[in-house]
Amino acid sequence: MAGRRAMRPPTSTGGAMRPALSFLLAAAAAAALVGGAYFWLVAASFRLPDPRALGCRPDGEGSWAIGVFYGATPFHLRPIELEGKSSANGSAWPVANPVLTCASATDAGYPSNFVADPFLYLQGDTLFLFFETKTTTSMHGDIGVARSFDQGATWEFLGIALDEAWHLSYPFVFKYENEIYMMPEGNKKKELRLYRATKFPLEWTFEKVLINKPLIDASLVQYEGNWWLFASDFTRYGTEKNAELEIWYSNSPLGPWKEHRQNPIYKSDKSLGARNGGRLFMFEESLYRPGQDCSGTYGRKVKLYKVEKLSKEEYKEVPVKLGIEEPKKGRNAWNGMRYHHLDAQQLESGSWIAVMDGDRVPSGDSTRRSISGYLGFLLAVVLVTFVGFVKGAINCYIPPSFWAATARRNELSRILPVYRLNQKVRRYSTSLGRYVTATKARLNEKTWSNKLFFCVIALLGTVNICIAVHFLLGGNGTEEAYTHQGQRSQFTMVTMTYEARLWNLKLFVEHYSRCESVREIVVVWNKGNPPGSDAFDSTVPVRIRVEELNSLNNRFRVDPLIKTRAVLELDDDIMMTCSDVEKGFKVWREHPERMVGFYPRMIDGDPPQYRNERYARGKKGYNLILTGAAFMDSEFAFKRYWSEEAREGRDYVHKNFNCEDLLMNFMYANASSGTGRRTVEYVHPAWAIDTSKLSSVAISRDTQKHYDVRTKCLAKFSSIYGPLPQKWEFGRRQDGWDK
Repeated sequence: MAGRRAMRPPTSTGGAMRPALSFLLAAAAAAALVGGAYFWLVAASFRLPDPRALGCRPDGEGSWAIGVFYGATPFHLRPIELEGKSSANGSAWPVANPVLTCASATDAGYPSNFVADPFLYLQGDTLFLFFETKTTTSMHGDIGVARSFDQGATWEFLGIALDEAWHLSYPFVFKYENEIYMMPEGNKKKELRLYRATKFPLEWTFEKVLINKPLIDASLVQYEGNWWLFASDFTRYGTEKNAELEIWYSNSPLGPWKEHRQNPIYKSDKSLGARNGGRLFMFEESLYRPGQDCSGTYGRKVKLYKVEKLSKEEYKEVPVKLGIEEPKKGRNAWNGMRYHHLDAQQLESGSWIAVMDGDRVPSGDSTRRSISGYLGFLLAVVLVTFVGFVKGAINCYIPPSFWAATARRNELSRILPVYRLNQKVRRYSTSLGRYVTATKARLNEKTWSNKLFFCVIALLGTVNICIAVHFLLGGNGTEEAYTHQGQRSQFTMVTMTYEARLWNLKLFVEHYSRCESVREIVVVWNKGNPPGSDAFDSTVPVRIRVEELNSLNNRFRVDPLIKTRAVLELDDDIMMTCSDVEKGFKVWREHPERMVGFYPRMIDGDPPQYRNERYARGKKGYNLILTGAAFMDSEFAFKRYWSEEAREGRDYVHKNFNCEDLLMNFMYANASSGTGRRTVEYVHPAWAIDTSKLSSVAISRDTQKHYDVRTKCLAKFSSIYGPLPQKWEFGRRQDGWDK
C-alpha cells in the first residue's frame, strides 16, 4: 500500500505547472525583447517599401536599373560618375549611375517595378533610350522611352512607346532606308514581329512578322554584304534554357530569312553566353557580340565575343575581355549582383557611349527572402509549441481510470474481452506513469542542465525571430542610395587619424567603402608612420594624405584631388549604417549650402555654454552640428575655413588641439550673417557606436573637461565672429529623419 500511496497523483497540478509556465513566459518575453532590439538596430534602418506606392515594388524578376558608360573605345568604358558630369541641379555632382530606374517611370505616371534591356538610338546630340519597363497593372513588360540632351547625364521619361497584350522586352531599334524600326522580343506570341515608327519615338505600327518562331532577344547586324539575325529558341527539344543560339541571314532586315546551316550554333552550357546580351557592334573592322553568362542566376553578367568567322556555312567566335570593371559593393551597388545587357555605340565625336542594365539582387530573390522569413517564424513557433507541449505533458498526470473504466471483479467479467483490454491498459498506463514521473524529475527546470537546455531553446527561437524579421522587413537586404530630383550622386569620405588608431581605421574603411554613394576615402594622417593603401579591405580607392604638422586644422585642408562636391567628414571611431549615411547625403543634396550632420548641440546662455544633445532635446532645438559626422560642400567649406578671416580661429584651434568643428560652424554662420539663412541641419541615425570606447585611444575620455574647453572656445569665437544663429527645432521634416 505504501508503494501505491507514493505513486498516487496529486489532486491538483497547478503548483507543478506554475514554474514551467513562468519559465516559458520569461523565455518568450526574452525572445520578444531580443527580437525587438534586433529589429530596432538592424531592420529599422532599412527603407521599407511604401504600401501606397504604385511602383518599385519587390519583384521576383529583380530590381533592374540602367546606367551609362563612356570611353575612348568600347573596351575602356567608365561609369558616368568617373566622368565628373553634372546636371542642372548643382548638388547632383557628379551624376552617378543608375541614371534611369523604376522611379523614373513611376514618377512620370507610368508605374513600374523595374527597367531593363536598354537600347540607344542616336539622333545628332539627342539620345533616345528604349527599354523594357515592367508595369504594375498587367505585370508584364512594355517598351518605354526616355530622352537626354546632355549625353546621358539626365533623362526625361517620355512614355510608353509600345504596349501589346503580351509581354514585350529587348526593344532592338535600328534605322533602314530612312525608316526607324523596332524588333522587340514577344515570344509569348510565338513569332518575331517588326514595328515601324509612324511618329518617332512614341507612335509605332505593326509592319510584319519576320520569323514564325518564338525567338528570344533577337539582334540584327549588317556584315559583309548580308544582314544577320542572332536569337535563341528555347522551345527546341532538349535545349537548356539560356543555352541556345541561332543565326539567320537575309539580303534585307525585312526578310525573307534563312537559317544558318550550323543551327543551333550553341546548345550546351548557359554560362557560355549563348543568349544575346545586347547589340552587336563593329570596332576596328571586327565584329563583337555581347552574350549573357546565366550560370548561378539569370543574367549574372555580360560576356563579350569576337566573331572570327561568319558566313552562310560557318560561324566561329572567341571570348574577349569586356573592359568594364566588376562592381565590388555587392548588394549595395546598383549592379552588384548581375548585369546582363549592353548597347555600345560610337558618337559623332569618335568617343563611345554605352548603356547597361544592372540589378542588386539575384533572380527570384524576393521569393526566396519571403520563404526564408516565414520559415524563420514557423520554426520559432514550432520551438515554443514543442517546449510547451513537453512541459504540459510532463506536469499533467492522467490516471489509469481515464483510459479504462473500473469493472466489477466477477467470474463473468474476467472472461469478457473488455475486461482483459482494461487490464492491459491499466498496466501500460501504470508503466507510463512511472516513466513520466522519472522523466519529470530529470527535467526539473531548477537544475542547471535543464536551465541550459531551455536557454538554448530560447536562443534558437530568438535567432529564428531575427532571421524572420531580417528577411521579411529588411527589404531586399541592401542599403542603397537615395535619389534627389531623380538622380544619384557620390561623395568623398574624409577622416583624420594617427598611428595608435589604425585598428579603428581598418574597421572604418572596410565598412563604409561598401556604402553605395562613397567614391573615395581620404585618410588625413596626422602622426606616425602611415600605412599603405593596400593595408585596407576596401571597395573604393583609399588615399593617405600625410600631414607635416599634427593639427586638427588638417581635417579641413583644401584638397584639389577631391573629385566630388560633397564631403562627409566622419571620425574614424563612429560606426553607423550605410542607410543612415545615405539619408544624410540626400538631405545635404536638398540644401548643399548647409552642413548636415548626425550629432546636434545647443549653444546658449550669456556667456555661451556648450551643451550636449540631451540638453538640446530638452530645449527642443539645436544650432550647431558636430563636424565629426557631417556633410558639407568641399569647395565652399574648406576655402572658408582656410580664409584670412578664419586665421585667428585656426591659430586658437591649433594651440588648444580642440574646437575645429566649432570654428567651422562659426564660418558657416558668419558667411550667411544677416540673411537669416539656415546653416545646419540634423539627421537622426538609427544607431551609432563609438568604437574608441572599446580601446584606450579615445581622444576625449574626460567629457566634462572636454566640454569646459569647448565653452572657452565659444567665448573666443563669439568675440571674433559674432554669435551663432537661433535654434532650429527637431522634427520639422516630413519624413521624420530629424526627430
